[in-house]
Amino acid sequence: MKLIKNIIFAVSPLIMPFQPVMADVATDFECLMDVAERKFQGMTPVNTPTNTINISGSDFSQDFVGSWRYRSYQNGFFVGLKNDADLYVFYNNTLFPQGHYSGWLNLLAPDRCSGGELDQELSLTLLHINDHHSHLEADSGANLDFNGVSTRVQLGGFPRVAAQFKAIKSSFKNVVNIHAGDAVTGTLFYTLFKGEADAALMNDVCFDIFALGNHEFDGGDAGLKTFLDYLALGQCGTEVLAANVVPAVGTPLAPNDVNDYIEPFTVKSINGQQVGFIGLDIASKTKNSSSPLETTQFLDETTTAQQYIDQLTAQGVNKIVLVTHYQYRNDLEMAANLRGVDVIVGGDSHTLLGDFSQFGLNSGGDYPTKTTDAEGNPVCIVQAWQYAAVVGELHVDFDKNGKVKNCMGTPHLLLGDSFKRRPPEGGDRVELGGSEREEILSIINASPEVSIVTPDSNSQAILDEYAAETEVLQNTEIGQVQSDLCLERIPGQGRSAICDVSQTAANGGDIQQLVAEAFRARSFEADICIQNAGGVRIDIPEGPLSIGDAYELLPFANTLVNMQLTGEQIRQTLEEAADFAIDPDGSTGAFPYAAGLRWHADMSKPLGQRFSQLEVKRKNATSFEALDLNATYTVVVNSFIASGGDKYETLEAVSEDSSKVVDTFIDYANAFVDYIQINQNGVLNKLPLEDYSTQSFINTDGVQQ
Repeated sequence: MKLIKNIIFAVSPLIMPFQPVMADVATDFECLMDVAERKFQGMTPVNTPTNTINISGSDFSQDFVGSWRYRSYQNGFFVGLKNDADLYVFYNNTLFPQGHYSGWLNLLAPDRCSGGELDQELSLTLLHINDHHSHLEADSGANLDFNGVSTRVQLGGFPRVAAQFKAIKSSFKNVVNIHAGDAVTGTLFYTLFKGEADAALMNDVCFDIFALGNHEFDGGDAGLKTFLDYLALGQCGTEVLAANVVPAVGTPLAPNDVNDYIEPFTVKSINGQQVGFIGLDIASKTKNSSSPLETTQFLDETTTAQQYIDQLTAQGVNKIVLVTHYQYRNDLEMAANLRGVDVIVGGDSHTLLGDFSQFGLNSGGDYPTKTTDAEGNPVCIVQAWQYAAVVGELHVDFDKNGKVKNCMGTPHLLLGDSFKRRPPEGGDRVELGGSEREEILSIINASPEVSIVTPDSNSQAILDEYAAETEVLQNTEIGQVQSDLCLERIPGQGRSAICDVSQTAANGGDIQQLVAEAFRARSFEADICIQNAGGVRIDIPEGPLSIGDAYELLPFANTLVNMQLTGEQIRQTLEEAADFAIDPDGSTGAFPYAAGLRWHADMSKPLGQRFSQLEVKRKNATSFEALDLNATYTVVVNSFIASGGDKYETLEAVSEDSSKVVDTFIDYANAFVDYIQINQNGVLNKLPLEDYSTQSFINTDGVQQ
């Protein structure tokens, strides 16, 4: 058996391309022999072939038919690589079974002796998405610029994601499929099917790894268990990772053991080498902006990452991929403070990476973003926007020491084959043809980051079954939108998919503002509404609005809650919400919007001094007046922030006094529908700027927006 490990070690440089080089077989020989005996225990050799190899002399002879790419004889051992494929190993008058050389190498390459790893490089392809939020169907209301002209397109959809994954995977070896969290919550598909539809489509793609996101806990630990049970019904063996999420044994996610449903990491053998994947969920945001059990622990992201990197490194794994739901900026900062991380595949911040400026989209950085760890070693960071619109394709080359030699890739924006514009004379958008269509196709063909993708037929069939059950509800029209209503969280953040950041930089999101106005109107008693930005999920484009759109806009199981708050408590609420919104470990979705209340905001100032010129317009009043810090106001909020979600701690404290809280039990999405149909007679438009809650905004850098 000494021969086998010796020989395999000798040809290990043959991996890619086929350029055999003899290694120093004397290195750690006894250790290598022990490993070989362990790996090949029970293998039965074939009988010695006739007229094949003669080892009686100092050389060898062979009469095999075919050409030899590589052959070597040493101390009675023979190895030959025949026809670029078949590996022959001869020892002690015995020929062991032949087979493709990589099959032999894969058995042994992961092992280490005396701290020295076998001499191999590795090329790895990571395909990834994140934050699809139950957006299974294509977005038919998105706009892209082509040569500066806004054009309505079909964007994304899970059948296109599946098609793109399958096409890329068929073209490369060593591919790992990754989902970086927030698979659920956001459309009627989750409202109606509680993750079943998402899991069915994910199982068609076949993700190797799924890292938990904060919204996986929106239905509590029990809701997440239900979703993961659906995911486990597939044949993919998707591994669910979250190293810093520790459920208590005896709870839904850990009925018998802490790792029943969630593992901290996995190690995959890829082309004979070990690659470690560690999952991380954003801790503070999940605890405060979702609904996990009190007993479920969320540990520090960076500390936990280093703990498991060190553990894997000690086991001989020197290629480490973090799969994080931790936000792009946090990933950058974390990478700089870690030792031994190579790649971060992220999510949560819905960051579009890559250059999409010619298409009118706001990019957050390069794809991939190249940085370094605490020891100066390369780290590659990627993220793939949102809502099943982008598939990330990252190629990473590791050297023989497990360090990143190079990383490159493409974020694929997935389009349908439809392009519409308004005629010069006005009116409804029409499908383009002729030279206008050819111009668009030419631009797409010249842009590797934008692709027309035909939906995968199997994935589409799965989706169609679920879509049929929601079609009637989705298509019931409830109103007309007079102009695009931009989504935004913090003013100037650039979250909208249909509006330029300049449209929301000064005053924030149009649709968040309207939602707050709707809640104030439909709670009937409130003077003021306060609404967290992240509770409003999508842009609303100009055109017809359906009930399905309303439930996609407001997908959570919230009700309207009326609270009695003093002016000082209102001021405190705004300050703490904004503080959590700009905290790197917080949630931008906490940023406050209001109806019947307006202010000037300066995020460069310290906590407690960021909101000034607070003014209120009570119900049925015709003008604003200064907020009286000693007066009491009726304020309507959604039940999520009423219970302290998104760090609305003042509201949580007030909620403990039942005399100051009345749950209206009005479903908040239904309240929005009623507002459109009853209060607005089916017509929805932007509010006057004087009614926007944020009248002016200075960002954390002191820049007026």
